[in-house]
Amino acid sequence: MPSTFNKEGKDWDTPDIDKWAIDEFKADDNAGGTFAEESSFVVLFPKYREIYLRQNWSIVTRALEKTGIACTLDLIEGRMEVKTTRKTFDPAAILNARDLIKLLARSVPVAPALRILEDLTACDIIKIRSLVRNKEKFVKRRQRLLGPNGSTLKALTLLTDCSYILVQGSTVAAIGPYKGLKTVRRIVEDTMNNVHPIYAIKELMVRRELAKDPTLVNESWDRFLPNFKSKSLNKRYVPHKISEKKKNYTPFPPPQEKSKIDLQIESGEYFLAKQAKERAKEQERKEKQKERKAEKDLERAQAFVAPKEDRKRKRTDGEEPVKPKKHKKKPVAEVD
Repeated sequence: MPSTFNKEGKDWDTPDIDKWAIDEFKADDNAGGTFAEESSFVVLFPKYREIYLRQNWSIVTRALEKTGIACTLDLIEGRMEVKTTRKTFDPAAILNARDLIKLLARSVPVAPALRILEDLTACDIIKIRSLVRNKEKFVKRRQRLLGPNGSTLKALTLLTDCSYILVQGSTVAAIGPYKGLKTVRRIVEDTMNNVHPIYAIKELMVRRELAKDPTLVNESWDRFLPNFKSKSLNKRYVPHKISEKKKNYTPFPPPQEKSKIDLQIESGEYFLAKQAKERAKEQERKEKQKERKAEKDLERAQAFVAPKEDRKRKRTDGEEPVKPKKHKKKPVAEVD
């Protein structure tokens, strides 16, 4: 918005000027000259990133040379270092270079990582492993951030205006504007606290559509936003407990259970010598061994017991067996 105060003599003050725009910091803007002292940052990287960094380190070196930052890659100790030189003119360049090597160590590719050198672009590395204790729950909730075929992560990238989001191991790396990074951090922490990211995605979609309507600029959007009620486990239906018979109240506590030493004293085992205890244990072991042996012998003997046979045998030729005829006794004639 052009100023209205003392507008006379200001021909350059026209409505097409964007007074909120941030101009690029150039070498001529640094009136103080070179820095008084050297600043440096060192970041370690894992072993599996060694080959990738070695192949793409020339791209990183050329990008940092434009701002006068020197960088070194130590493959023996596994570390990356950036430091200022006498050619460095931007005081914030060393901080951007520090963020760059942090992202490279967190498995971010070189192309999206170099966007951190641009103005109004920042990065945020969110540690998520400490938010969930159980490892199985942590893996499931981390998978929710990715979604099927990475669809949830792509939706978050588009709706938050972030240029790149990566879920790697126990961290989430995001690159984009400050407002988008703040939204990403809130969604990631809510997801680790068992709030599904689809709710946040729906809210962001509604907000994007409402922002297009100029009539709703000065109005509250609460009536348009979805309101998801959280279901707590404490409010679930609890079945009625079966009433048990009340026991008679006694002011005296229950008798104390006897300890192992008390039981040994009662049986007399406590006063036996060490050799006598060993003999008693050996005898008990042999008795148990005999019992087990007797049980196994019975099981083996059952295999040799002949099964019971039926009295009626079936013929193999298919004919029915001929039943023997019973001879009837002839009646004896009575003699007068």
